[in-house]
Amino acid sequence: MAIVEKWNSRYADRSPADQQACEILQEYAHLLPSDGKALELASGLGGNALFLAQQGLDTTAWDISSLAVEKMNTFANDKAWSLKAEVRDVEKDPPKKESFDIIVVSYFLYRELLPFLSAALRFNGLLFYQTFTTERPEDSPGPSNPNFLLQPNELLKTFSEMKVLAYREDGKSGHLHKGRRGIASLVAQRQM
Repeated sequence: MAIVEKWNSRYADRSPADQQACEILQEYAHLLPSDGKALELASGLGGNALFLAQQGLDTTAWDISSLAVEKMNTFANDKAWSLKAEVRDVEKDPPKKESFDIIVVSYFLYRELLPFLSAALRFNGLLFYQTFTTERPEDSPGPSNPNFLLQPNELLKTFSEMKVLAYREDGKSGHLHKGRRGIASLVAQRQM
């Protein structure tokens, strides 16, 4: 369980109150339904989950860190928001078919999980996905392990059966210190 200890240590001195939703979720929040079931997968301290709960969605957050889950539940309960955080290893226990209206994943990449995401959405459900790419300036934040970095247009290819509502991947063209570099962002809707 060294992985749990690693993440518990990372969240020890941090608070859910300091977390923000990822850029793609904030920018396209107008696409969210007025009600429904939402999931933030690999939530950490739940910036996205807290944002979704504030929008009135029945929100679930899954993370491997028991400390992050405890902090998130305490914070959401104090605010009386509809949010339930659970300890869950999503690599071993992915979401079930057609169980959510919204799924948000930010800065987490486990390729074997990706096929489960679109299947876990209900008809017309939305996927918000944002994470690091291989095409980034040398001084950019993010992991160095290529297993945790998207290839160019990988999100588009992976979710090609979905209707893309928004996509951004600035790549390495032009002025490398302007724009949103080293990150791919997607909003896609399940059609079948």
